[in-house]
Amino acid sequence: MQTIPRTPYESDHLLLDFIETKNLNWDFVLVCKTGSISSPEEDKRLQYLSALQKKGFKIKKVKDGKITFYGVWALAIIFKKYAQLLNNPDKSYLSKEEEVSPTSRIRIVHFFLSKTAIESNGKQENLDDLIKVGVFETAFPLHTKDQTGEDLKKSWARWRDLLYFQPIEEIRSYYGEKVALYFAWLGWYTTMLLYAAACGIIVLFYGLILHYDNSQISNEICAANDTIMCPLCDQNCPYWLLSDTCTYAKAKHLFDNEGTVFFAMFMAVWATVFLELWKRARAKTVSGWELYSWDEDEEELALELINDPECEIQKHEHSYWRSIVVLFGVCAVIAVLIGIAQALVIYRVVVTVSFTLSSWEFLREKANTAAVMSGAVLHYLTIVIMTKVNRVVATYLSNLEQPRTFTERENNFTIKVFIFQFVTHFSSLFYVAFFLGRINGYPGNYVRIAGHWRLEECHPSGCITDLFIQMCIIMLLKQTLSNCVEYLSPYLSYKLRIFKERRSREPAEEGSEDIAAECWRRNYRLGPVNTFSLFDEFLEMVIQYSFTTIFVAAFPLAPLLAFLNNMLEIRLDAIKMMRLKRRLVPRKANDIGIWLQVLEAVGVLAVITNGLVIAITSDFIPRLIYLYIYGPCAKGSAEGINCLAGYVNYSLSVFRTKDFENLTQISEALYTNVTECRYRDYRSPDDYSFSSQFWHIFAARLGFVILFEHVAVCIKFIAAWFVPDIPQQVKNNNLEQKKKHLLEELSKVTEENGEVHKEGSPSPNSDCQMDSRILERSTEV
Repeated sequence: MQTIPRTPYESDHLLLDFIETKNLNWDFVLVCKTGSISSPEEDKRLQYLSALQKKGFKIKKVKDGKITFYGVWALAIIFKKYAQLLNNPDKSYLSKEEEVSPTSRIRIVHFFLSKTAIESNGKQENLDDLIKVGVFETAFPLHTKDQTGEDLKKSWARWRDLLYFQPIEEIRSYYGEKVALYFAWLGWYTTMLLYAAACGIIVLFYGLILHYDNSQISNEICAANDTIMCPLCDQNCPYWLLSDTCTYAKAKHLFDNEGTVFFAMFMAVWATVFLELWKRARAKTVSGWELYSWDEDEEELALELINDPECEIQKHEHSYWRSIVVLFGVCAVIAVLIGIAQALVIYRVVVTVSFTLSSWEFLREKANTAAVMSGAVLHYLTIVIMTKVNRVVATYLSNLEQPRTFTERENNFTIKVFIFQFVTHFSSLFYVAFFLGRINGYPGNYVRIAGHWRLEECHPSGCITDLFIQMCIIMLLKQTLSNCVEYLSPYLSYKLRIFKERRSREPAEEGSEDIAAECWRRNYRLGPVNTFSLFDEFLEMVIQYSFTTIFVAAFPLAPLLAFLNNMLEIRLDAIKMMRLKRRLVPRKANDIGIWLQVLEAVGVLAVITNGLVIAITSDFIPRLIYLYIYGPCAKGSAEGINCLAGYVNYSLSVFRTKDFENLTQISEALYTNVTECRYRDYRSPDDYSFSSQFWHIFAARLGFVILFEHVAVCIKFIAAWFVPDIPQQVKNNNLEQKKKHLLEELSKVTEENGEVHKEGSPSPNSDCQMDSRILERSTEV
């Protein structure tokens, strides 16, 4: 490793050439632990800072006890080159004396810092490598006290501004286009949720008014005092009366009614309209920023050339072998996540049986509840652990693909992390919605784990009740806990850092107490950020969007909970970014990237899933079959009789108790000498085979799924066609700009041709005139 000789001047004020840099608005700050002057880390540090100086950067060193700061400031020539090469995409909101915007300045400096490398032990080490080996602790841009920053703190990053619109232009001026587009999208999403939430409330009130006390089915269940149901477990489980589920039956019909079908169709259209209108809003916004045709590859290439004109540009690469490895890696992780979900199912089954056989009376009575609660805690711990594992695996698989640009890397990482997180969060919900209670057999012939433990049953009032409870608990707890952790964690960390600094801070060196040093210390106290800090915010919202749309047929209040959460989320993110965390490196963008494709995929999945929930999980199809084929009104009008009368008895099968398995030990309690019990299924009482009603319902469910999905998808396509992605005004403005640009180029060409003609050079028609004179002479001869 090359050792840079030190002078007494450098040892005290490293590379500080100008006293007037004391009060500059520094672009970046590098931080390291104050150590020995002759350490290997100090050698690398000096070598790296010297490399920056050669590129036109000024450095200021300030020792502050155990911490040393290095302020970095770039000369104007770098930004002049950038503006000339790219025709300055920031010109739409720059003053005359500015070369580039403050956000572009920070982004360009960050690019140079990350691309500057030193030679060490035969290999190149850039800033990230130096941070990993402890040469530097961190590097960050500064929160400034300019007008924009102060305005954002006063009008955006405060809880009292909860109901006010967001200042997107100011956010763009301070954080760059990528962050501004995130908050613009989040605001648009929250606004659109208001309409979905209103529709969900209407559906809920519809069920409350017409079905809660007036439902024929729930009234029959409440009156079924002599209908004895089969036990829900094997060991010491009693028979129970159907009327015991009266309250749950009434609550179930609040959302399991014909209004659910309308709401599911509405949400399919809503998801499409939301995305189409966002595309229009995004096009209008970025057109106003003059970034509609911005090219990231061109900008990165320009920065590469400014940094090193002789650099070798990394080209696009694709390898089928790497793609195959990545594909197998993704499938392996998904298989592991599904396996974990199945392990949780087995855990609940085993724990339920163990608690039932416990000597403690409390555990025996609450065995099922205790198993569900402990399983929920274990599921939460699984999500926390697998979230970290998912990120590591996704990073490794993304690096295998060798992306060329930061956006490509981010897109690859986004797709993988979202898939992993989606499976982690939703695998249990898919099990509850489509498998719970449907693969466990029937009394006397239950499917058992290891031939001993019986699988779980649905809730006594129906399987959709389980899904409703799961969705309600997950959305309430996840949003409440995540918001508390998201705010309290950086807040408490910030306060703890201030407390430690006050106790351990040593007096600063003489001359270091200036405005810049105090600003650096204030920013250093804030919480750290990383490259994917904004990614975390997007991921949280897209997972919430998935909860809001995918199982909305079972939980119509999901849009309302999401709307209330997002009202807080916008201000929480603003306060966290402005007051509790360091400044993000601004990035330029003209859309929300791969997240739009993810949202569109979730919308399609929501159509399929809601159709399956209505057809399979709810009782909507069995009620229709009974109404038109088996009920009292099937063969004509039946005056004075409800057309669903007798549905409850029709939906229950009969089981002879003498056919119970040996593993089943019934605690008959009050019901002695029971010869028959009922269970939810459509089977023959003779040999327990599927009855004709089962096959009618099965065919109707299959037909409904096909019809619902085709109708919903057609409506989505029609809505997408009806609402153009790009407003006509934006298209016309782009045409006007192209026309203006072409006219400017044409005028330049015309002026050049005119100047050449004045200087005596042949005019454009001189060749034709010469040819005519030659032809005349030849004719005379």
